[in-house]
Amino acid sequence: MSESEEPARDGGTAGRVTRTVEEFVTQLRGFTDRATRLAAGAVPSGLSLPRLPSPPGAMSAAQVRSIAASVTAQRQLIQGLDAQLQAFDEQLAVFERILEPLVEWSSTWARLEESFADIVRRPPPETPAP
Repeated sequence: MSESEEPARDGGTAGRVTRTVEEFVTQLRGFTDRATRLAAGAVPSGLSLPRLPSPPGAMSAAQVRSIAASVTAQRQLIQGLDAQLQAFDEQLAVFERILEPLVEWSSTWARLEESFADIVRRPPPETPAP
């Protein structure tokens, strides 16, 4: 068993990456050798370019641009929501300031009504009998 075929101690991930890199390098060297022979005038029959493996998890530039645009759009949406919430908070603060005197007036009115109710509900003073 060669070093590149040995299972990695961390569950095999490092070994697979090493094998993938070694395969890529081997294919790249083969392509370079064939390109050198072609440039020197030796045209091999049935020249085929090797398929280079794409690394796992690799994304195209268009995919990365799309993700970046999505993140930017989401951040702008959050900024818009934040501005709306701030405006709503300011409106509530104004409404709160308007309500403070009304609460005081209502409390004063309730105390006044209560004091008049006590006067109205009092029994009439008894008159002495003649």
